[in-house]
Amino acid sequence: MRKIFVAAINVYQKWISPAFPARCKYYPSCSAYAASAISHYGLRGIVMSIWRLMRCNPWSHGGVDYAVKNSVNTFKNQPISTRKTSVGVH
Repeated sequence: MRKIFVAAINVYQKWISPAFPARCKYYPSCSAYAASAISHYGLRGIVMSIWRLMRCNPWSHGGVDYAVKNSVNTFKNQPISTRKTSVGVH
């Protein structure tokens, strides 16, 4: 089911979206957000995508909003023996 939804979004991105000017307030675009949310979370991703579309309105401020939150700060998740600091000292 995920692949069907993501394939439909990919068709939209390839054939329909280029016909309109770019005007998305968010990064990544709503369609890219939906594709990553659905492929990663499944049904929950569909709900996340609908919520994102509801937030995309003239009064929103937009900004950066990733569906899949990659752990940018993985430093605290590493064992102490593999941590590297800026000076290379443990």
